[in-house]
Amino acid sequence: MKRIVLFILIFSTLLLYGDEYNCFSIIAGKLSTVDGSVMIAHNEDDSGINFVNVHKVPPMLHPKGKVIRLKNGAELLEASETFGYLWFQIPGQEFADTYMNEKGVIIASNKCTSREDQGELTEGGIGFMLRRIAAQRAGSAREAVKIAGELLSKYGYAGSGRTYCFADADEGWILHAVKGKHWVAQRVPDDRIVVIANYYTIKKVDLSDKENFVGSADIIDYAVKRNWYDPGKGEKFDFAQVYSSPKSLESMVNILRQWRATNLLAKKNYEIDERFPFSFMPKRKVRLTDLFRVLRDHYEGTEYDLTDNYKKGSPNSTKNRAICDKSTQYSFVATLRSDLPAEIANVVWTAFRRPDTNAYSPWYLSITSPPVGYTLGSPDTALQDHFNWPKSFFNFDLDYAFWNYAKLSDLVDQAYKDRIRYTRKEWKNLENFLLKSRKKKEKEFLYLLEKKKNIAINFITNYVHQLEYRKWFLTTELIERITEEE
Repeated sequence: MKRIVLFILIFSTLLLYGDEYNCFSIIAGKLSTVDGSVMIAHNEDDSGINFVNVHKVPPMLHPKGKVIRLKNGAELLEASETFGYLWFQIPGQEFADTYMNEKGVIIASNKCTSREDQGELTEGGIGFMLRRIAAQRAGSAREAVKIAGELLSKYGYAGSGRTYCFADADEGWILHAVKGKHWVAQRVPDDRIVVIANYYTIKKVDLSDKENFVGSADIIDYAVKRNWYDPGKGEKFDFAQVYSSPKSLESMVNILRQWRATNLLAKKNYEIDERFPFSFMPKRKVRLTDLFRVLRDHYEGTEYDLTDNYKKGSPNSTKNRAICDKSTQYSFVATLRSDLPAEIANVVWTAFRRPDTNAYSPWYLSITSPPVGYTLGSPDTALQDHFNWPKSFFNFDLDYAFWNYAKLSDLVDQAYKDRIRYTRKEWKNLENFLLKSRKKKEKEFLYLLEKKKNIAINFITNYVHQLEYRKWFLTTELIERITEEE
């Protein structure tokens, strides 16, 4: 009987979410934000039991001839020198990790299924290591796109399809990979915002415009060859329409989230049945808190909120899958600035597990290590064992920060209407304090950087650690409060 019930639950979940059970991203160009930074926001969504492991990998020199082995068997030479980076790892998952390198290049991704069923792969293709190699070698978002494109062209993408989001302090890029060796990337206009649910959004492609587009030279010819596109009909080539899985394009799981985020941020109001643009002008210059708001959204105040303002339970598990969902494992909004020293220019405001029940706090990319309790194992063993972690690794253990945030999310879900009220108040107070004190704190960092760089970096590291421990402690207090109520 238990097996039958489990099968029904799994089958229902597959019907509910389908192939689009995966992630949400936003990139805001530098002229669209209030402080002139490029911003990238992301919710990482993955099914099953997960653990977010945070590593700081230092820059490295590698011996000549060192080889990188890809998951499916291909090999390529390691670069002689690689950049350091912050790595958000979900062990066992192939496409869930985020990389943030010392040059301020951020790389995240969303699953986007394609219609391709014959994609060419060389030596099994590339998947998991694509973003890691780009993070190790790219000094800019544009260079990361170039590196990723070369890897895709050489090995082929091993999955059905994916959107990679690249950003630095100057620009953001969206790259759509199709199963096999076809791909296209478009630059995010400086004065606009791009939203990505789980389908392709690049429409017009102009590879002659090298400032804003790059991709496979035969991207249109191949579509004609496969009878996906007929230029004789007089219709302009639309990458999203031509290369997407029709199921992905028609999925309300994708359409609702795309519609909601677009209307929360855009100058124009869009109807649910309209075709959304690749990018749009914001209704006002975007702030950090605007993106926090979007990543926490459950359609509150709209007809698509099936909980009637939480009266009918948690909004994280309804058939109208929201931007913030039961599957969200971590969330971040990065501000990438060009007017400050590298040590403090790039900041990733991070919330572990679901952002609706946890707080965003700043992680400066120059920190020397994550706080104790945020990492299990070392960066070397983490990569080596990524797909072979023992089951015990996923055991619930409150000695690790992530499990505290996960427990709080689960407890709030059990009586969402009452518990989210004081949980949200706690986190709003903390975030307001951090945002108000940011300028003063960064003045201290600047002063120290001018005097003694190594001391300044230790100071910045300690600051991030202290904030995370404070957030962890507040989480335990909220858990105790809820437990005492029961």
